[in-house]
Amino acid sequence: MNDVLLAVNGTLMRGLELNANLVRAGAKFVREDATDTCYRIWSIDDRHPAMLRTPGEGTNVAVEVWEVPVEGLANLLLAEPPGLAIGKVVLRDGSIVLGVLGEPFLCQGKQEITAYGGWRAFIASKTP
Repeated sequence: MNDVLLAVNGTLMRGLELNANLVRAGAKFVREDATDTCYRIWSIDDRHPAMLRTPGEGTNVAVEVWEVPVEGLANLLLAEPPGLAIGKVVLRDGSIVLGVLGEPFLCQGKQEITAYGGWRAFIASKTP
């Protein structure tokens, strides 16, 4: 296996601040998608989101799925903000891919933005 599918839900998305990190890793955009309804998302000081799996509660969070060369995945993770990690993410169709998740400590005391359904909708709500 030379490539893996990776679901991103924040600043790695097309046109956003850290998307160049995906491009440098040799990633190719596959599609827009959404998670299963078992995820919640928080704003980390309005710099980036953190998504947590919360079985039995949550919503479909908007994500982009990218095909990433395995050799680029480690560099991509190392460039992510502290507290974000790679884990398994369940998409709305039940398929499982790798994805960017937040560690629980990162969300403590931060603004939950689950009701927006994703990072893009949240940042759009902040634009006058």
